[in-house]
Amino acid sequence: MKFALLQMTAGIDPAANAATIVDAVAEAKAGGAAMLFTPEMSNLIDRDRERAAASIVGEAAEPVLAAVQAAAKAHGLWVSLGSLAVRQADGRFANRTFVIDAGGEVRARYDKLHLFDVNVGIGDRWRESAVYAPGQRAVLAEAPIGLMGLSICYDLRFAALYHALSAAGAQILSVPAAFTRPTGEAHWHLLLRARAVETGCFVIAAAQTGEHEDGRTTYGHSLVVDPWGEVLLDMGEAPGLGFAEIEPERVAEVRARIPVLDHARPIPAVEVAR
Repeated sequence: MKFALLQMTAGIDPAANAATIVDAVAEAKAGGAAMLFTPEMSNLIDRDRERAAASIVGEAAEPVLAAVQAAAKAHGLWVSLGSLAVRQADGRFANRTFVIDAGGEVRARYDKLHLFDVNVGIGDRWRESAVYAPGQRAVLAEAPIGLMGLSICYDLRFAALYHALSAAGAQILSVPAAFTRPTGEAHWHLLLRARAVETGCFVIAAAQTGEHEDGRTTYGHSLVVDPWGEVLLDMGEAPGLGFAEIEPERVAEVRARIPVLDHARPIPAVEVAR
């Protein structure tokens, strides 16, 4: 089953970002893909909170979502819209994935569970929870390439989420991201391959890349990893579209060789020996 990943350098203008994704939908369909994956924050990357807030609207009015739904329908292509910043009824924002079918309908939504509140290094401090509300549920989504477990960026560091998704039936783990360059260089490949190996799933990770208008830099290297941990696609740092294919039977093959899901046991209480 063939699919496409969009590696992009989103800016502060949602209309420009929408145009990039719409063009990618057409290109992915022309390339024979059944589905397109886009990165985290596909609609807007802007560290200026006041300026960004003016462009973040409710889901019903979100222009990038509407444009991608129309493009998906026009081209008959499924799209995993990695995430959009959307405004909730309480005024807080959500970092939300949308899975859109070939008719342009939203089939699944997932709000990022783990928020990026870290100090990466000197002068590189992030507090996602200052403006975003965390999600409250894990989500599986049916798609033409298989049953997908949804996640976003910083979720990658929390293995329990992926164990729960795979135990519930996920064959594919989707990890759209906007990894910083320092954390990407240190941990991106390592963590994605680990999540694939420990769950026996394919991992599809579309990423932001390069120098953004707001001054941040993201790592790129959109990846596809098979259940044995083999990297099937690494897009490097250039923006653009990449294609990959997966063989669904590979999941059963790897899990039969090392049946970690069958062997998993509830973790007992930790005993502290003194």
